[in-house]
Amino acid sequence: MATIDVLSKGRVTVGIGVGWMREEVEALGCHEFAQRGALTDEYLQIFKALWTEEPARFEGAFYRFDALHSLPKPVQNPHPPIWVGGHSRPALRRVARLADGWHPVGANPAVPLRPAEFSGACEELRRLTEAQGRDYADLTICFKAPLYDKGSHAEAAQDRRPFSGSRSQIVDDIGTYAELGVHELIFDFRSATLAETLDRMRQFNADIRSQAA
Repeated sequence: MATIDVLSKGRVTVGIGVGWMREEVEALGCHEFAQRGALTDEYLQIFKALWTEEPARFEGAFYRFDALHSLPKPVQNPHPPIWVGGHSRPALRRVARLADGWHPVGANPAVPLRPAEFSGACEELRRLTEAQGRDYADLTICFKAPLYDKGSHAEAAQDRRPFSGSRSQIVDDIGTYAELGVHELIFDFRSATLAETLDRMRQFNADIRSQAA
């Protein structure tokens, strides 16, 4: 990742998630599924040590090394920003302790993070971050938003999902999440074909992005 940061002249953002599917972890022959959170925490600490120390040293429950050299160092100082995905309490604790940004996945239909739930998670993250002696305002909040721009009239009613319904409603949703503290939104434009995906992107740029700017 440090090499990519050098080649891109400092454009790398590191996204981290612990994973949720036991079969994926077991297929890779990794540690026990229940240990994935603690293991990820060590990975993050190791990344930072390799990027900022020369030589690097680390001692943890899973990994340890002494006087390890790693080159090149990243362009970004002190290192590329680390964004942690997920909005479980362990994920929020990980952001507060080790990350530079939070990337909740609002596109998960099981837990869609409507404004009220998202606001509550932000307040919890603020509390956890301040408990670590860090400034919540230094975190980047990047929300992965579903895009239901082809929603039905039923979805545009009182119980509609965020980012569904009319173009003006989607624009309003963008404003709502911005007011709650979101700095960046990532929309999922994927469709059945590449042509449909590109068309959705063009329509979004023409009809929604221009109004939300």
